[in-house]
Amino acid sequence: MGQISEILDRARNRGQEMNLPYEGALLPAEAYAILQEAPGAKIVDVRTRAELDWVGRIPGSVAVEWMSYPGMQPNPNFLNQLRQQVDKEALVMFICRSGHRSHNAAAMAAQDGYTECYNILEGFEGDKDRHSRRGSINGWRFADLPWEQG
Repeated sequence: MGQISEILDRARNRGQEMNLPYEGALLPAEAYAILQEAPGAKIVDVRTRAELDWVGRIPGSVAVEWMSYPGMQPNPNFLNQLRQQVDKEALVMFICRSGHRSHNAAAMAAQDGYTECYNILEGFEGDKDRHSRRGSINGWRFADLPWEQG
């Protein structure tokens, strides 16, 4: 449990430095370590169903769209769907493509009473490279963490 405490301390420190409205920010490898060691910890993937189907997903993650494809309209049922699948006392780590939608989802969840909300920085695909492509600089897949496609 010592490693988890150290990781969460770093994440909380990042959260304070970044002035986040939720508990903290994790790097993908840190999120994976917590997922392996912390009973009840959940990754909530807020990408669209199309992204999950075509780009890939994290095994065991909970899928709750932040926005819906096509049109990228906000999901009006986000909180209700989250409440149905994730306990408010759970350690919840939000992920999206690059960390932006998941930031908003973590903020909304924290405002709704989720006590342990974290954003996974870099997201599933990571930042864009000099050719405006994702997946070659950072992110969950780049870190070679478990994921599946289709």
